[in-house]
Amino acid sequence: MQTTSSSSHSEHPTSGAGDLGLDQLLVEAAKRGQRRLPGIGAIKVARKLKPADALAIISEGAKELGRVANGTSTLQPKSGDRRFRDPAWENWVFRRIKQGYLSLSESARGVVDVADLDWSAEKRARMSLETLIESLSPTNFPLTNPEVLKATIDQGGDNFVKGARQFIRDQQSATRLPASVDPTPFKVGETLACSKGAVVHRTDRYELLQYAPLTKEVQEVPIVIVPPMISKFYVVDLSPGRSMVEYLSSKGIQPFALSWRNVGRHHSSWGMDDYVQSIVDAIDTACAITGSDKVHLVGFCAGGIATSLAAGYLAATGRGSRLASLNINVTVLDMDKGSPLMGFSNPKLAEVASAQIQRKGYLPGTDLAKTFAWLRPTDMIWNNFVNNYYLGKKPPAMDLLYWNLDSMNMPAALHCDVLNIGLNNPLPKGEMKVMDTTINLSEIDCDAFIAAGETDHITPWPSCYQSSKLFGGKTVFALSNGGHIAAVIHPDGNPKSSYWYADNTADDSESWLNGAEHRSGTWWVEWRNFLSERSGALKKAPKSLGNRKFKPIEDAPGSYVMHSTSTHVRVG
Repeated sequence: MQTTSSSSHSEHPTSGAGDLGLDQLLVEAAKRGQRRLPGIGAIKVARKLKPADALAIISEGAKELGRVANGTSTLQPKSGDRRFRDPAWENWVFRRIKQGYLSLSESARGVVDVADLDWSAEKRARMSLETLIESLSPTNFPLTNPEVLKATIDQGGDNFVKGARQFIRDQQSATRLPASVDPTPFKVGETLACSKGAVVHRTDRYELLQYAPLTKEVQEVPIVIVPPMISKFYVVDLSPGRSMVEYLSSKGIQPFALSWRNVGRHHSSWGMDDYVQSIVDAIDTACAITGSDKVHLVGFCAGGIATSLAAGYLAATGRGSRLASLNINVTVLDMDKGSPLMGFSNPKLAEVASAQIQRKGYLPGTDLAKTFAWLRPTDMIWNNFVNNYYLGKKPPAMDLLYWNLDSMNMPAALHCDVLNIGLNNPLPKGEMKVMDTTINLSEIDCDAFIAAGETDHITPWPSCYQSSKLFGGKTVFALSNGGHIAAVIHPDGNPKSSYWYADNTADDSESWLNGAEHRSGTWWVEWRNFLSERSGALKKAPKSLGNRKFKPIEDAPGSYVMHSTSTHVRVG
């Protein structure tokens, strides 16, 4: 999942973000490599555009270009746009190039504004337009980027020589995209995923890891963490000091985490029911090892969907008391028109995509990684293109970016199941069947903690908030600064960290935000308090991991996390 977006703010975040959702990501990823017809969206816009509106936009655009030419334009990039941060963009020539680009971009957006498209078509048109606009930025071309020109003069062109070497390396990667991270400092099991623990249970589908306590006493109720089924689990155990399981262990909470197996063609039949059953089994295992009769259950994104289904299944089968709390992060469950998750859904496209994945047996993780990258072309493609190839610099060494590219394949049956959930939106209607049992999320009566990201473009926070109202117990909501996953993996110590928090619900996201308090630091503090209040009494920390039935198989991080789709390329 893309993780680069983060921000610091002092004003209310917007609640109308409209980007690509998980279901359409799966469609787009399945279509990757096929021929496209990008002109269809433009034809739809042209059909709907009224001549008078077009003339007004052209006229205003021409006036603004005139102001750009004579130096009176006041156009400036949006706050946080790092493309034009170099002071040389205020040079009289480059300022005009920058403002001319901004003016033409706004005129193009204005065409879509007045085209009177239906909601879904408008979202598709905007996505295509923004991709084109960002691709044509003057920062992407050497002769119109002053930073590149200065580097070329200072280095005598050696920056392009270095860039050519890095281009060749990047072309050897599975994604063939400009590298976004320098992977050399990272090695899973040594610098990443290195919290002390053990694999205490293994099936064909997952490994269950138990982590060693870091306190002399622990609380009775353990926590079971469910990562997305398309991501490596160690997002919850990044570098020391930036690890969620390390943080929980240091607060006397007993963490367990599922590590999903990376699939191939022969795992194509694994569907949502199989993953939900795995979660239920992991809950039972954690209870058996710790002696607790309940657990805290935590899920992220697609793992949050599966976690919610598991909680609903337990409630529907009379085992709802197995959960001390439900914790859902960056997850959309109510996929109506108000959610960008459904903004692009097209049953015909979904059918074609599903059929293609069925033939292959799985959705390659590298295809999904490329799709995520093109969702944010400036951040994930063009900034890296300029940095790596024009400036000849190495990409940054960031653990979260490394994890982001360490992709996993998705079995065909699960791909189909997630698309069906997106297209039919069964959860708010109480029409979802899990393992032949109809579930209703309102029957989940344990307390729930929901976290979302302020700038999340995959599961926008208003949609996460809307979904949080589906549960039957008390729900609290936290809105962290940052984008998808980066807002969730938010360790303490970052001076730019902040979040909005309220332990009461409201009818809609705007009302909640108006009543929420903006606080500095990480939302993990609120979450820790929430968990501790529901984790039972303190007891002596276990001296060993597992028990007689579930004996440690091998040290964490286990074997399944090492199965790679090879999206990384070493940068030397």
